[in-house]
Amino acid sequence: MDRIEIEIKLNRDRAWLLERLGAMSQDDLTAPRTFSEHDAESRWSFADHFVHTTLIEQNWNAMFRRHVGGDQGLAPRLNSDGSQQTMEEIMASIHGWTEEWKAEHNGKPFVELVRIGQAVRADTIALLGELSDDDLGSKIPGAPWSDGTVGGIMAANADHGRMHYGWAEEDPVAAAHSH
Repeated sequence: MDRIEIEIKLNRDRAWLLERLGAMSQDDLTAPRTFSEHDAESRWSFADHFVHTTLIEQNWNAMFRRHVGGDQGLAPRLNSDGSQQTMEEIMASIHGWTEEWKAEHNGKPFVELVRIGQAVRADTIALLGELSDDDLGSKIPGAPWSDGTVGGIMAANADHGRMHYGWAEEDPVAAAHSH
């Protein structure tokens, strides 16, 4: 993907998501829709899924900056004894981290979650303008997202929002209560 395609995708998909979520009532935005991957007692709403994508985008921007700055973009996940964590251990850690972010933003008005996301998206767009074409095409060793390139992962922020919207739209919480 070139920088124009990346910017179009980021803007188009964010507008798509904001149009859908912005048309919802506060009750619909905050109703429990999915089960937490970390806490059996926690349920995620459309608003929770939305703010989650902001956290990941913020984290990816930091990863891109480390990578193009010559540092290790994606640090290996190690146990206290120095051994490599399993994928299950990595995902458990990530789910705990994202659950903390969700709890931190719980109860905030949707417009505040949008403001937080705007600041991160502005940073993403600014970063896109700072990176060279070579930077965008550079692969981040070990990155499992998209094609592993900075540009591909950056564009995946758009897919991430749509994916989470789809999960919340399926509403497995309500489905579990209807049986």
